[in-house]
Amino acid sequence: QVQLVESGGGLVQAGGSLRLSCAASGRTFSRYSMGWFRQAPGKEREFVAAISWSGDSTYYADSVKGRFTISRDNAKNTVYLQMNNLKPEDAAVYSCAAASRSWVYPSRDPTAFGSWGQGTQVTVSS
Repeated sequence: QVQLVESGGGLVQAGGSLRLSCAASGRTFSRYSMGWFRQAPGKEREFVAAISWSGDSTYYADSVKGRFTISRDNAKNTVYLQMNNLKPEDAAVYSCAAASRSWVYPSRDPTAFGSWGQGTQVTVSS
C-alpha cells in the first residue's frame, strides 16, 4: 500500500494557475503509474490526467488538454499537476491516485488505481 498526500490547492481567479503536488510513501514509487482525478459537488469523479511510471507517457482528459500538465519526479516520490488558464468549471476536489499494479501503463478508469490521497480543494472564481 502507498500513502498519498496532496497539496497546493486553493482559491484562484479564472485564468490563473495552480500547481498541485502529491507526495507518495510506502512502496517503490517509480514502479507505478499515477493519476489525478477530480470530483465536483453533485458530480461523479472524473479522470483528469495520468502519467506512466517512467514519465514517458502522459494522458489527459479532453477538457484539460493544453491547459494542464502532469509530471513526476521519481527521486522525490512526487507527482505534480500544473494547471494553467483555470476555468470555473475546473473547481473540484482533486485527488491523486497510484495504480494498483506496477509496470502498467495508466488507465482513465479509477478502478485501476488502488491507493488514493485525501484530496485538495481547488476553487476558481469567475
